[in-house]
Amino acid sequence: MKPSNPSSSAAHASTTNAMTTAPEQAAVRAQPQATNLASNLATNLASNLATKMSASPAALAPAPRAHAPSTNGAARPSLASPASSTRGQIAPHAIKVLCVDDHAVLIEGLRAQFGITGRLTIVGSLPSAARLVDEVRRLEPDVVLLDVEMPGPDAFETADRLHRAFPRVRTIVLSAHVRDSYISAGHAAGVSGYFSKGEELSEIVEGIIAVVQSRPGSMTLGRKVSERCRPAVQGASQNGGGQHAGTGDAPAAPKTMVSSLSKREAEVLRLIGKGLSRSQIAVQLSRSVKTIDGHQERMMRKLEITTRSDLMRLAIREGFAEA
Repeated sequence: MKPSNPSSSAAHASTTNAMTTAPEQAAVRAQPQATNLASNLATNLASNLATKMSASPAALAPAPRAHAPSTNGAARPSLASPASSTRGQIAPHAIKVLCVDDHAVLIEGLRAQFGITGRLTIVGSLPSAARLVDEVRRLEPDVVLLDVEMPGPDAFETADRLHRAFPRVRTIVLSAHVRDSYISAGHAAGVSGYFSKGEELSEIVEGIIAVVQSRPGSMTLGRKVSERCRPAVQGASQNGGGQHAGTGDAPAAPKTMVSSLSKREAEVLRLIGKGLSRSQIAVQLSRSVKTIDGHQERMMRKLEITTRSDLMRLAIREGFAEA
């Protein structure tokens, strides 16, 4: 019998693998951005779970947790103490979360992360906010995690309805889109927290717990969201790596860069977003070109922008051009 050639077999296997993986690589490159985000989240979570499962029993034991600071400075016990919670088990008083997001992979990733901590549990999920009020009435969650870019009703209008009908329930925006106008709209709708999907899962978990323990009427911001806000917010403090607004006598709205603009500057920004030139804006507002230039220069300083084209892009992104 003629012996097989090992080098020939290896070359054949390499060629076969190259042929089979090329279409798969092309398919991956063609996936939408949202699917890539969810898939990366699932991959990171699976690696995290594998690390936890391979750890020694001593490593899996929950570390003692310090009492979370309350908004008035007094110590407040955490909702799930080490004695009542272990990793992989749901604590008797776990925070009940209702997820409203049209990415199922993201929800499953959160479900697994919540299972690791044992301090939160998902009691239901919805692909849109269409039946949110009815589901809150039926499931009685402590927290609603709400995406803002979904088919169906406007997320902020729904959040406002939810806040009025169920003031005990905390609504948290969890979105890939972080915009000044969204932060302001969320605060006006009674949203209790705003976090980016780009945050670490552990930060999101700690942020949800911080929201539940926060003063009613306040708004907790994730690390990436608070980066868009001015640091000098009256009554603001740092909580879980984010900004906490509204800890004074009256809830304070997060001070974003866009909200720092005057009424006239916002009007000029709206016209810039619509593509009008300096002279056209001057005619429409019955002002001189020099006056319009002054408004533009002040806006650029406040918004930390260096070019007029960047001003136009910001106006479009924040929705000024649609007004």
